[in-house]
Amino acid sequence: MIFHLAVYIVCAAVLAVVFALFEIQIEGKDGWATKLPCWRKRDGLIVKLSGGRPITGYHIVMVTFVILIFHFPFLFAEWTLATEFLILGLLFETFLLEDFFWFVFNPYFGLKKFKKGEIWWHTQWWGPLPSLYYYMISVCVLLLVLSQLID
Repeated sequence: MIFHLAVYIVCAAVLAVVFALFEIQIEGKDGWATKLPCWRKRDGLIVKLSGGRPITGYHIVMVTFVILIFHFPFLFAEWTLATEFLILGLLFETFLLEDFFWFVFNPYFGLKKFKKGEIWWHTQWWGPLPSLYYYMISVCVLLLVLSQLID
């Protein structure tokens, strides 16, 4: 079972690279859909929970699309709580790595600019990473561990 989990984690990382490259083509140097023709919500509870980042129509649609794609196998297989935890853990991994890879592969950023003060939509940092990453890593690991414990 651990072997399968490792394969899933690697596949999700590959998906995150492709997803990041896709999003770089859409956004270019203007991250967080800054110049995309989509609606934006700049205040409210959800914006506060997101670290102050505006909620955009682009992100709602993109996140919904990825969530649906990850759940597509349930059309062919039985739903189980263990599999749901696995899928959610892999989703968190994919979203986290996609965000990081967006900076790594974006010619307008790169690792040199991956730091506090260079990325307006990541305002809270703990050491070398945005604070959001630590939350996402924690949730990802928790869900992946649960998926293995209850299976």
